[in-house]
Amino acid sequence: MEPEKPEAAAKQPMEAEAGDVLDPRELVSSDDEIDYSVEPEFYDPELDDVDERWMNRQRKGHTSDAVLSCPACFTTLCVDCQRHEKYVNQYRAMFVRNCKVKTDQILREGKSKKKNRKGKADDPSTASEPESKGQAYHPVCCEVCSTEVGVFDEDEVYHFFNVIPSNS
Repeated sequence: MEPEKPEAAAKQPMEAEAGDVLDPRELVSSDDEIDYSVEPEFYDPELDDVDERWMNRQRKGHTSDAVLSCPACFTTLCVDCQRHEKYVNQYRAMFVRNCKVKTDQILREGKSKKKNRKGKADDPSTASEPESKGQAYHPVCCEVCSTEVGVFDEDEVYHFFNVIPSNS
């Protein structure tokens, strides 16, 4: 015995005749809407020039060492940055996008965890202010996926170290 087909499926045409208007609810896939007799234009050579002009306006004439992207979601974080002289995988910038600074967290430069008598590391929140020396930094995260990508210093400079650089 053959199972019964739903009434709506039985009424649906299997193939559309040329010139027929199809109800979008009756389409099986988006391929039914594509006219394959005309070759599609996937590349517009003028778009590259438009994009380049837009990027130049964003940079305001400055040149950049790289365009920085988030390593997790590839969101653009910075279009105007300077590469570190010594550490080639680190960058610094003044103006960023899609970044959020965690002002509630403070990281200190050159801070090492001291061991107390029991052999456990001290809690950083219990360290007194005079003991913690070095410049203070705030973690910087990608606004889209919250991946930590760098730090923000007291001089309002972003230091990126966990990013994907690309040619600018």
